[in-house]
Amino acid sequence: MVCLGMAVVSMAKPSFLRAEQPLASDLSAATSPGSSSSRRRDLVFVVNPQGANGRTGREWKKLLPYLRSRLGSDCNICESLTSGPSHAIDITREAIREGADAVVAVGGDGTLHEVVNGFFWGGKPITKHDSKVPRTTSLGLIPLGTGSDFARTFGWSNDPVDAIERIVKGSRSRIDVGVITKEGGDLHYFINVADIHLSAKAGYHASKYKRFGNLCYVIGALQAFFGHHNQDLKLRVNDGEWEVYPKVTALCIGNAQFFGGGMRITPNAHPSSGNFEVVILQDFKWYDFIMKLHRLYNGTHLSVNNVLSRSAFSIEVEEVVGTNSVYVQSDGEHLGFLPRNFSILPGVISMIC
Repeated sequence: MVCLGMAVVSMAKPSFLRAEQPLASDLSAATSPGSSSSRRRDLVFVVNPQGANGRTGREWKKLLPYLRSRLGSDCNICESLTSGPSHAIDITREAIREGADAVVAVGGDGTLHEVVNGFFWGGKPITKHDSKVPRTTSLGLIPLGTGSDFARTFGWSNDPVDAIERIVKGSRSRIDVGVITKEGGDLHYFINVADIHLSAKAGYHASKYKRFGNLCYVIGALQAFFGHHNQDLKLRVNDGEWEVYPKVTALCIGNAQFFGGGMRITPNAHPSSGNFEVVILQDFKWYDFIMKLHRLYNGTHLSVNNVLSRSAFSIEVEEVVGTNSVYVQSDGEHLGFLPRNFSILPGVISMIC
């Protein structure tokens, strides 16, 4: 981990509705030079240098001078480069336990996904080692990856300079996180979209072709269609009765709106709503996707036949006839196969926005 000296940042009103507050006690505590009460702020930037075929690492190096010029001399900017899968989780946990003011994911949705998972341990949010000094570590994002779908929900561009300006302004708000459980398995957290069956299978294949940029999603979808069969699934929503949904093609559980390189699959979702949007596609054929692809991308597919949408704070999903072949993924990361339970943790993370 490399730390660089940086500056005080200013305050601005946040853009979210829930628990809006400036970072006066965290990132943007404006103290006068030489004040005895001033404290160097610790910002940890978790960078995936191999992301987007190495573009993330190259862009990050170009950003550092601008970062220094905008954040000055009163912050410790700690640069942590990931070396492989799950490394960002470990970096984030260590940073929070050491009392970092913010952990900023630099990369795509995969890096963000790992950083979010690093905010938790043993089913609970991680806290600073010294509990006598209350401090909330915030989550930040500089989107530099292949998809960067989470940022789209807020209308954020892929311009890293814009992302740095959000950090400089220092506004934050509470956001929701989804948690996925399986009997006898570990907890898994997601911030964007979890999905089941065809779309998850497509994501699994797409991950092998990231070197082709957004084209990887097209290649993944084509591979997923080979041998695909719609499946009858059982759903239990908000602890209610079990319901059978026949011929499910894909089921998407959105904490945010976009996945798959810009597809607005859950257009009513928002990570400060306290609920998921659940969208179910039933009995879709390959030609349905071709005919309706534009509606899936612009978010107008909810009025299409065989598309259902509902709001939920929890959902359990099982196969009617167990085949152990229905894929599950979250934030583009393959998790295995059904069954799975999904529930929401309202306002559990503070995010720089």
